[in-house]
Amino acid sequence: MNTPRPDYPRPHFDRSSRWLNLNGDWDFAPDPSDDGLPAAWHSAWPAGAESATIVVPFPWEHPDSGVVAHWLPVAWYRRRIDRPAEWADQRTILHFGAVHHHATVWVNGQPAVEHEGGYLPFEADITDQLDDGAGTLVVRVEAPTDKRFIPHGKQRSMPADDYDGCAFSPSSGIWQTVWLEPRPAEYISELTLRPTPELDGIEVSVVGPSPVRIEIPGVAVHEFEDVTGPVTLPIPEPRLWSPEDPHLYDVVVTAGEDTVRGYTGLRRIEWQGNNLLLNGVPTYVRGALDQGFWPTGGHTAPTDDALRRDLELAREAGFNLVRKHLKLEDPRWLYWADKLGMLVWAEPPSTGRFTPAAVAAFEAVTAGMVERDGNHPSIVIWGAYNEEWGLDWDVPGDPAKQDAVRRAYRIIRDADPSRPIVDNSGWAHVETDLVDWHYYDENVGSWASVVDRLVNTADGSFPVRLGPDFVATKTIAAPGFDPADRIQLNGEYGGGSTSVERGWHLRWQTQELRRHPRNAGYIFTELYDIEHETVGIYTYDRRPKDLGGTVPSDVHAETTLIIDVTPQAPGRDVVVGEETPETDAVVAGNPRDGGGVVGEESDGAGVVAGEAPGRELAGRATVPVRVSHCGREPLVGTLHWATGDAPVEAKPFVVTDPVDVVATPGRLELWVTDASGGVVARTFVDITMH
Repeated sequence: MNTPRPDYPRPHFDRSSRWLNLNGDWDFAPDPSDDGLPAAWHSAWPAGAESATIVVPFPWEHPDSGVVAHWLPVAWYRRRIDRPAEWADQRTILHFGAVHHHATVWVNGQPAVEHEGGYLPFEADITDQLDDGAGTLVVRVEAPTDKRFIPHGKQRSMPADDYDGCAFSPSSGIWQTVWLEPRPAEYISELTLRPTPELDGIEVSVVGPSPVRIEIPGVAVHEFEDVTGPVTLPIPEPRLWSPEDPHLYDVVVTAGEDTVRGYTGLRRIEWQGNNLLLNGVPTYVRGALDQGFWPTGGHTAPTDDALRRDLELAREAGFNLVRKHLKLEDPRWLYWADKLGMLVWAEPPSTGRFTPAAVAAFEAVTAGMVERDGNHPSIVIWGAYNEEWGLDWDVPGDPAKQDAVRRAYRIIRDADPSRPIVDNSGWAHVETDLVDWHYYDENVGSWASVVDRLVNTADGSFPVRLGPDFVATKTIAAPGFDPADRIQLNGEYGGGSTSVERGWHLRWQTQELRRHPRNAGYIFTELYDIEHETVGIYTYDRRPKDLGGTVPSDVHAETTLIIDVTPQAPGRDVVVGEETPETDAVVAGNPRDGGGVVGEESDGAGVVAGEAPGRELAGRATVPVRVSHCGREPLVGTLHWATGDAPVEAKPFVVTDPVDVVATPGRLELWVTDASGGVVARTFVDITMH
């Protein structure tokens, strides 16, 4: 049998020249009555359990594990380990990528390590427990069914969280790779890599023995007698990391007898006025919510290719950012985001209730998130809390909960001042760099009016449906916080029960978000379906859906067309009588270099007109649209459009003046082409007669 998940699990801190993957079949003993500790199962495996196995690293609730055990609070794992003979002069280190939730580990009956928290890695030096390089490894895992007071994100709890309606099957037990690797007695324990503020080098921090040799392959080699703080390694002719060119620099550090390989990218994230800037370029966020579940593996992807493919699917749908929601994802996923150039909003798993212990556990995983993942250039936003989950939905009314939000923000800020932070995504902000809001509405008309009010006025209140008959009013600011000088963006949105309705809302709600230059971006809920939640662009097994003609990559393209109507229903965007419908179309987004045209086509009928009347063709007409553009091509996030001879003020995300559109019933197709004839924006309007 092939070893599942065979790839080296920690590419950002790489000792893969010598390692041993322990994934595969392990002995497995469910312990629902928690008899194992008093019966010393770590020394004497329970009778009758010899033939039961589980496939590591898949959670025991899910088919890929071979077990499928639900609401099992405790279970035990066992396997034999054999240290390679060539490691005899080194220490043998046992690594766990992540185990949910409380793991206790023995080797040859002797305690090795204990770890609590289901999302962070841990390790143990087991050299002294091995017998001539061999041993029996036993792991006891406690996965409480009541998860409300521990970080667990979207895993379902019993008793239920207040947000149980949008939670899913738990992922208990060992859910990331387990492996062995050798290292010397004195070793590199930390490697922190950050680009210099000027993007002309790499700041390297190493914790380990001396002397230290640091090589950037193909660039330079630096040697230091001792490294007590960050050192700067200059890079001549630096090549920046961006979604268009995700260039990475390898960094090889040798300290004493130990060698570790890491990597980073040269990029800078800033937040100014209404804009996020990537390497100084205003960047409009076109994001998807991704909760990190798979149909047969829960939290664990079936293969490394599956991790990469999810990012490719997001890119194919037009997104430039993925918000990994309430989960510290497998580091291999972040590796692929770095390699592919996908921007990432990272955030920790939430708890369900507000207690001192729950807050402490949340703060521990939040600090661990930055420590584990801070080297990844793809991460451009850190998140902390989400919608006051774990805060009993009462931040505005409770100073203690406001203090908890403020502390989480400052934990991240103190560890990494280089990235913007969202303190409490969606609802009452306390101390934050980005002000986001979550608003769901099935009525496109009221959606548009609330979005306009949130973006363009000081009124930060909006309705939130918390139950079938319960609508609460939420606000974007807690008492004492002024959001006026912060970047604002949508953190979640979407609507529709069926796929066709979903596509309709995707098209119309997104255009409203892109209508307003002050809005810096959005996060669509969501990339794919999960279990009972069928609101994805893709199905749970990542197949495309029939979205009623809506093409996600058109909706989320750099440049988009905005049609100035209030749509009626799927298939009936505009309903008319005998009169000819007229409306306005404007263009918003990120242009290609050169000029372009707005066009329409509707079964041989229809005209588009503007300040410069179009040349009528057989069922098609065009209106010139001139694009002025400065900087590199494409200049992501900056728009300088003009219609006719009237230039538009040059600033990010300005939309064109309206172009009049006249059409007859049918599907009116609209698109924009660049100077070479390539289509850069496309949409449609369904017009019917009543």
